Amino acid sequence: MRHTESQQPHKRWLEPLTIILAALIVATALFISRADEEQTRPEVVAVPGLLPAGVPFTPAVRAGGLIFLSGQVGIRPGTFELVDGGMAAEARQTMENIGKVLDAAGAGFEDIVKCTVFLADMADWAAFNEIYSEYFPADPPARSAFATSGLVLGAATEVDCIAAEPDGD
Repeated sequence: MRHTESQQPHKRWLEPLTIILAALIVATALFISRADEEQTRPEVVAVPGLLPAGVPFTPAVRAGGLIFLSGQVGIRPGTFELVDGGMAAEARQTMENIGKVLDAAGAGFEDIVKCTVFLADMADWAAFNEIYSEYFPADPPARSAFATSGLVLGAATEVDCIAAEPDGD
């Protein structure tokens, strides 16, 4: 006896369901594989000479294809002394210190995707922008900026950034 399609309704949805289940299995396997790759332990980026020895401070951490830079202020490398010259000089030294951290991580300013700018006085925003734009002349990264009630060492500005791992081409 031959069964008609109406007598076997489960056959109409069985093939599409099998395809969907197979696709879900493949997608899950790819997700788990990718998650395993990204679950590697974060790697500290060392920057010799940036700070005096013995300071409990990590300049940057590499994790999940990103480089997370700790906040930098306008200190002379290897010291806790802010550079002389006021806000503009500190801003420039801050950006130079960021450059040292990026270089140690094998990256550059072009790899930065996000910065957070802390200002001791929001009145310095325009002056900071003049210096900042020298380091990002075109297509600057996403950015937040706000004033604080105080920064380490009495600094005028502090900047932290997130960079994408360079392609390595």
